[in-house]
Amino acid sequence: MILSTSRLILREFTSADAEAMMGVFGDAEVMRFSSGTRDLVWVNEWIEKQNLRQTERGYSLWAVVTKDSQELLGFCGLTYFPDILGTPEIEVGYRLMQKHWGKGFATEAALAVRDYAREQLELKRLIAIIDPGNTASLNVAAKLGMSYEKQFSFPHYDHPDHIYAMAL
Repeated sequence: MILSTSRLILREFTSADAEAMMGVFGDAEVMRFSSGTRDLVWVNEWIEKQNLRQTERGYSLWAVVTKDSQELLGFCGLTYFPDILGTPEIEVGYRLMQKHWGKGFATEAALAVRDYAREQLELKRLIAIIDPGNTASLNVAAKLGMSYEKQFSFPHYDHPDHIYAMAL
């Protein structure tokens, strides 16, 4: 276990999580503001990458599970970007299965990750890269204390995203 909240545990992924994570990566509505749906092979590789990042950096994107039933809801955690408009940045990211939307889980997990970034990793700044149409993610970023900073375009995306940021 990496983190816990009143309702959630954030932990490293295991290979056994891949099938359940298709509820995130295989759902077109969940992936609407991203680069599209993914298959199980991709999800397995993604899990391996997250665990490697955890080993290398001490953080990654983590599995979000309920304390009571251990149900996997999605992911939340931190990602290092070496070059966001010429600056290295660390992003707090979150994505949950559709059936768990609107229950406060993303905010609860992201708040725990923000606090971990400040208190354990001693980071001084966090960003969130959000599609401007993704109202739910914008709301989570606002609850974290983030505010709009600038526009940013990934090379492989067809539209710009917005960067929200905060000092820790």
